[in-house]
Amino acid sequence: MKALFIGGTGVISSACAQLAVERGVDLYLLNRGETQRPVPEGATVLHGDIDAPGTAALLADHVWDVVVDWIAYTPDDIQRDLDLFRGQTGQYVFISSASVYQTPPASLPVTESTLLDNPFWGYSQAKIACEERLVKAYRDEKFPMTIVRPSHTYDQTKIPIFGGYTALHRMRAGKPVVVYGDGTSLWTLTHHRDFAKGFVPLLGDARAIGEAVHITSDEWLSWNQIYTFMGQALGVEPRLVHVSSELIAALDAEVGAGLLGDKSHSMIFDNSKIKRLVPDFACTIPFSHGAREIVAWYEADPARQAVDEEMEALMERIIAAYESAFP
Repeated sequence: MKALFIGGTGVISSACAQLAVERGVDLYLLNRGETQRPVPEGATVLHGDIDAPGTAALLADHVWDVVVDWIAYTPDDIQRDLDLFRGQTGQYVFISSASVYQTPPASLPVTESTLLDNPFWGYSQAKIACEERLVKAYRDEKFPMTIVRPSHTYDQTKIPIFGGYTALHRMRAGKPVVVYGDGTSLWTLTHHRDFAKGFVPLLGDARAIGEAVHITSDEWLSWNQIYTFMGQALGVEPRLVHVSSELIAALDAEVGAGLLGDKSHSMIFDNSKIKRLVPDFACTIPFSHGAREIVAWYEADPARQAVDEEMEALMERIIAAYESAFP
């Protein structure tokens, strides 16, 4: 199988690229070569930018069994890919997002038939528009598309709590850290190597053409548990300050959009569809293990331990606002 990953060295795609090569895929990566993650041995790198004028010529001599675009975010990106890959690929995979689902969800668990409706976050609305363009291309011209919706997927470099490394620094220093709401809403975190086990078998699978599927863990954790696991990995008891997402949004609209449009509400998923398509798919890396991987990676190199002073100041403002409301 000859496959092209547009991107391929990101948090999610790096694990998928590694597993694809291990399973015998003749893998090409189109990217600019600006990454901290290694390209898997055996993959071919095409140095370029998908939006650059010379990209069409760079790809002109190739016909692909599969093309995966990891970095398409707008309908214009989808139109560009349609123009590039019509008649040039047997399957086109768009990486969407589970944040496209109805927010807040009317019922749980979420399935692939759950309404796509996120009124809070422009990122999710753009992903919905991308999906709609692809569905139209499938209906009108049988463009061989597959839509994959990751939820919150992480690797050792990606700290899945508010504040990133700055929050870990605060935990270690005994400072309070901000948790959305009361910390009891349920959330789904998926390790990128687990995601890859569901994703790679979809490549070249005719049953996936014309389908949308999410790939997530079946481990459901409260935000309080997630923060506690991060603290345990650090060897500390975190001091949690529970602040409403609305208050956070009032203090920082950009951060607030991501909370109100994604992380504020319980979000758990029915993975029956991916398990039908990939019967041996199972997530086996619990977040308690993933948290230890994250801490080990950051502790291995002081250069990785950069405190974001703007985030530090924002957290102090949020905590001060909370304490003034609840003295």
